[in-house]
Amino acid sequence: MNTTLQECIAACYKCAAACDYCASSCLNEPDIDMMRNCIKTDIECSAVCRLAAQLMGMNSEYHKQQCRLCVDICRACAEECARHEHEHCKHCAEACRQCADACLRMLA
Repeated sequence: MNTTLQECIAACYKCAAACDYCASSCLNEPDIDMMRNCIKTDIECSAVCRLAAQLMGMNSEYHKQQCRLCVDICRACAEECARHEHEHCKHCAEACRQCADACLRMLA
């Protein structure tokens, strides 16, 4: 397993964890209605990132397709989280950007 692939797997798991934490933290915010889209996007992004990491780890023939999807959902999640001033959202947005970049490097 090459370094780029290992880094991508790590970035995907890190992003999934950040998304899980962000979604959980958003549930505790006073104006939960304002956070609904963030929570939904976090949950979707976490699932996509985890599957991408798992497929890469198995050297699946489908891992590149999943990584392309991962780039798209990570960018969308980063954009959504960046709309909010909460620290957990800022942290999640950064993890999503890093994951998208790692997936792009892996796909190159």
